Amino acid sequence: MTLTERRIRDAKPGAKTRIMWDGSFKSFGVRIAPGGTKAFVLDYHAGGKHRRVTLARVGEVTLKRARDLAGKEMARVRAGEAHLIDVRREAVEAPTVADTVRRFLTDYAERRIANGRMKRRTVDDYASQCRGVILPALGTLPVAAVEPQDVERMVAPLKPVMRNRILALASRIFTLAEHWGQRPQRTNPARGIERSVERARDRTLSPAEFAALSSALSARDERNPAAVAAIRFAAMTGLRIGEVLAVRWEHVDMETGALLLPDTKTGRRWHDLPAAALALLADLPRVNAWCFTNGRSAIGYKHTGAVFREVADAAGLADVRLHDLRRTVATRAAAAGLSVLELRALLGWKTTAMPARYVALAGEGIAAHRRRVGDEVAALMDGKRGDVIEGEFPRHG
Repeated sequence: MTLTERRIRDAKPGAKTRIMWDGSFKSFGVRIAPGGTKAFVLDYHAGGKHRRVTLARVGEVTLKRARDLAGKEMARVRAGEAHLIDVRREAVEAPTVADTVRRFLTDYAERRIANGRMKRRTVDDYASQCRGVILPALGTLPVAAVEPQDVERMVAPLKPVMRNRILALASRIFTLAEHWGQRPQRTNPARGIERSVERARDRTLSPAEFAALSSALSARDERNPAAVAAIRFAAMTGLRIGEVLAVRWEHVDMETGALLLPDTKTGRRWHDLPAAALALLADLPRVNAWCFTNGRSAIGYKHTGAVFREVADAAGLADVRLHDLRRTVATRAAAAGLSVLELRALLGWKTTAMPARYVALAGEGIAAHRRRVGDEVAALMDGKRGDVIEGEFPRHG
């Protein structure tokens, strides 16, 4: 008997699941579960196997639409195309963004670390960015289904620097997904999305601000001695705070003043310590292997950063960041006349791009020339004779 909407509606459930077949389209029917749930199903044989696929629940589509779906599926079966049941299984088994991120942070990253191509702290940063932004926004999506608009929505609320970092990380992950066969080639959804313009930070501390900071640090010394010492050491040396917190006693030669930095952003290198930094180290208790310790291990970046923020606030320097200490050392060194190459060696940059920026912006020498040229051009415009001497200006770098 041909299935009708009325027959389906009036069909009562039994003690067991049963199927009410359609008399006009054999293999097509309605499955009725004991609980009363009804669904359109299709039976067929393919590859020597009997298959039964659920097309849709009754009520989700009409009887006519269900017959159309069944007809299209049978046509695909006869044409040797993928069966609906296989397509659904592939969709269920398809890797999600979370799966790809997991592979990126484990297999891929661990291999890069072992080959010396990636730092452990870099992977930790990537993991934090994935947990905080990428996974909440895209984690449950099949990696092959992510579109540029999905990525755009993910980064829309982010500030410029974080937006650019997340886009760069997402682009790297989706490029690997293409390489691993999880997406078609050249379909990276993060590629081509506009990056934000980042404004370079140029905040440095004046002598008066350093004095205020030092006073606030002294007031905090008894409460957080290790963090205060680490902050002072960073200010004296210009080292990155991560490099400071990793300093171990075995890496310090108190006689020569040399500090070994075995694992920095630019690799293994030596750093000459000023007398004040050596004196600071000499006053620290040797509790364990780390110079700046909480008694069990090296103090952490978050703890040190929190102490610095509180100290900066107390000194009236709420806009000052921890990295501004390094920036101040670089600026003063450049103003003292160090070349790009000397500045790069002094503070351990990998390329000359960053030291060149400090040399180009170095304070008093360039500023004095700018003022003098401006005054002389103004005199010329007033009809007076100027005294600008061509070739007098120093070249940096």
